[in-house]
Amino acid sequence: MKPWIKHSADPFVTKKDGKYYFTATAPKYDYISLRESDGLCALSESEEKIIWRRHVEGEMSGYIWAPEMHFIDGAWYIYFAASRIDKIWNIRPHVLKCEGDPMKDEWVEMGKMKAAEGDGFSFNSFSLDATTFEHRGERYFVWAEKIGVWKGISNLCIAKMKSPVELSTKQVILSTPCYDWERVDEWVEEGPAVLKHNGKIYLTFSASATGAAYAMGMFECDEDADLLDPMSWRKERLPGLKTDTEKEIFGPGHNSFVKDEEGNDICAFHARDFEKIVGDPLDDINRQAYLLKVVYDENGKPIFDLDNVKN
Repeated sequence: MKPWIKHSADPFVTKKDGKYYFTATAPKYDYISLRESDGLCALSESEEKIIWRRHVEGEMSGYIWAPEMHFIDGAWYIYFAASRIDKIWNIRPHVLKCEGDPMKDEWVEMGKMKAAEGDGFSFNSFSLDATTFEHRGERYFVWAEKIGVWKGISNLCIAKMKSPVELSTKQVILSTPCYDWERVDEWVEEGPAVLKHNGKIYLTFSASATGAAYAMGMFECDEDADLLDPMSWRKERLPGLKTDTEKEIFGPGHNSFVKDEEGNDICAFHARDFEKIVGDPLDDINRQAYLLKVVYDENGKPIFDLDNVKN
């Protein structure tokens, strides 16, 4: 299958006022860039503009991963994970803000995402892949955080937000990797993304190490439920998107959702077009972005069928 945008892990797409915006993890993890276009597919032909580069030392000088751009309370915010060059695994969520045109105006560093008062756990260990969404007047923050000693287990956490840069409630552990397909080489749940449809809230996520075993799972929650209650969310037993050797899609995951020009729900995800990675997977830049049209079954549940990849 033909990729949409090459060398673009963790693709994130959003739309505002008829404009589409795209960002992704940079191949060398050293900057954040944006693309802008009037059309979704046309983003692949748009010029990439670097809007921020990592620091030479200190905070935000190490790995820069998985940026997401959201429009909140009249301004643009980019949430991304960053570490220090001298402590590369001290990954934490950070925030940039732009009060004007995201392609032209200044992006201001807002520092690390702040935990709620009295929360001694959030963002105190390996934390990344933050996303945010609004529901019925409340804004929520969902992210992955490793909990435990030695290697740790990457769990999904959720909390309400006080502002675009601070939580208002203590973290709730939404889920931990409990199924076999979430525990291949690494015990991981990460890369959350939210899709609303037909009275339900769907939360997709990615699991296992980032090779061919990487796959995308999904939770379902009723729109009237308490979103901070883990019992409100039902996790699918099997992944909805996984490696397909015939289609040469290996390790699909870390997706985002956006509507195309016709109003269809589109899933942007990354994958490799080969199975075996030579050397450290972090050194391999060949995670490519793809677009997939989401279809729904008779019960309104989303289906992620690789036959619906847009080329």
